[in-house]
Amino acid sequence: MSVLLEFSMFPTDTGESKSAYVSQVVKMIRDSGVSYRLTPMSTVVETATLQEALDLIGKAYAVLEAQGCNRVYSSLKFDIRKGRENRLAGKIKSVEEKIGEINT
Repeated sequence: MSVLLEFSMFPTDTGESKSAYVSQVVKMIRDSGVSYRLTPMSTVVETATLQEALDLIGKAYAVLEAQGCNRVYSSLKFDIRKGRENRLAGKIKSVEEKIGEINT
């Protein structure tokens, strides 16, 4: 099984800049060992199970809570597919096979 999760999560009660907070969430994801891609507006991770993806969301919230954030906004999208893996890279490769190299 492959679970792709695209999410953004950030505090709303900490002023205009969010990078100090978001960077700590990204560090937690990096240190977790799951495959991920950071984009300007969100992070996409790939896990083997839905529960693993949900646990990562809980850990991301805990990172922000530990930094004193009292209000957190989050947006999540899932793409869950049985019988597949390595789709984080595979989906990009599939497009590149059709149109050539893209900027990632």
